[in-house]
Amino acid sequence: MEKILIANRGEIASRIIRTCKKLGIRTIAVHSEADAGMPFVQEADESFEIGPGPVPQSYLKGDEIIGLAKREGADAIHPGYGLLSENASFARKVQEAGLIFIGPSAEVIEKMGDKIEARRAMTEAGVPVVPGTEEGVATLEEALRAAEAIGYPVMMKASAGGGGIGMVRCENEQALSRNFDGVKKRAMSYFGDDRVFIEKFIDDARHIEVQIFGDSTGNVVHLFERNCSVQRRNQKVIEESPSPGFPEEAKARMLRAAVEAGKAVGYTNAGTVEFIVGPDHEFYFLEMNTRLQVEHPVTEAVTGFDLVEWQIKVASGQGLPVKDQDAITSAGHAIEYRIYAEDPEKFLPSPGKITQLVLPEGEGIRIDRGYTEGDTVTPFYDPMIAKVIISGSSREEAIRRSERFFGEAHAAGVRTNIPLFAAFGGSEEFSEGNYTTKVLAGWQAKKKEEV
Repeated sequence: MEKILIANRGEIASRIIRTCKKLGIRTIAVHSEADAGMPFVQEADESFEIGPGPVPQSYLKGDEIIGLAKREGADAIHPGYGLLSENASFARKVQEAGLIFIGPSAEVIEKMGDKIEARRAMTEAGVPVVPGTEEGVATLEEALRAAEAIGYPVMMKASAGGGGIGMVRCENEQALSRNFDGVKKRAMSYFGDDRVFIEKFIDDARHIEVQIFGDSTGNVVHLFERNCSVQRRNQKVIEESPSPGFPEEAKARMLRAAVEAGKAVGYTNAGTVEFIVGPDHEFYFLEMNTRLQVEHPVTEAVTGFDLVEWQIKVASGQGLPVKDQDAITSAGHAIEYRIYAEDPEKFLPSPGKITQLVLPEGEGIRIDRGYTEGDTVTPFYDPMIAKVIISGSSREEAIRRSERFFGEAHAAGVRTNIPLFAAFGGSEEFSEGNYTTKVLAGWQAKKKEEV
């Protein structure tokens, strides 16, 4: 590959550009009018405006992006994460245009993007799945019958959903009845597909995922796990590896299951198998993300590998850079914090101009920036300003470095969750490591009671 078009924006576009520069590959950035002054636009070798700020009028214009890539002599398109990254139609059109799509095949994206189909595939592969409906439920009556058979509480989910969108916990039939129509409408609005399904809600659970990688020769390996249980509104805000408080025997079984999941669907390139883990350490398949994850730097920090470089090499027809599973090791500990322009208590976006942004550097600190001081966070996109990845020889050292970092970090002009990380990162709930997906909400409730 000599030139790659990046069909994305913000910190992930900058991240891909960084590896391309290392490999001597030229880059093309596409951007909206609203993003014209963003760092990734300046960092790319070439840049082109593709439309107004709203995503459907710019970053989702797949045909225009492919046409631009052809016209400017790109060899491949890297979709990053979000936007078009898990759009099977886009991946197929990229390939039909004679370009390389840096990701799995369109067929795998299609199959694993449909949560009902993904559940069916994992069941056939012998991977444990959360008890739930094998088909979508079309009516409220069907949903109520299914929930009664599964047992409350249940999770109602959009089949084509992701990122916590189209997902509602229902404690009883009244809650299910109240939310059913809204979830279907939300699913249609966001994903163009109103199918929903019902799953058993695993209480006091942890959200742990496994990074996998496959190549065209059938090799599939894992690069260990990430604990993603610190969440707000079912969306991750802190991720770490290795996962604390997770027995080695259960971890080994999960890692094997993730590799088997990848092999079962003929997976190529980077992917993530997400599991929900109960108090008894039994795990269940949640979904497979057919793309690079936001939290991939955590894995890079503990394995020493550049996953974007792996993506490019595998997409260009090379085999996995490391095929022997035993040669892939994990050392030390890494924690990623997603810094958002948002109210740190209500988690509502806080758009505006960043008048000050202090993110201190130091040993064991990596910062993947989407914005710099003077940039404007617009209401059009996810308001993540940067990702901070802090590593150490142990979890305790990574936490100490995190406390120092957030003690000095500061932003002005927009509200951010930096104060949240400064307070929560050193809390007993986080430090002891045996936390569940309830930890952040529980900690916030306790702080309010203390006030």
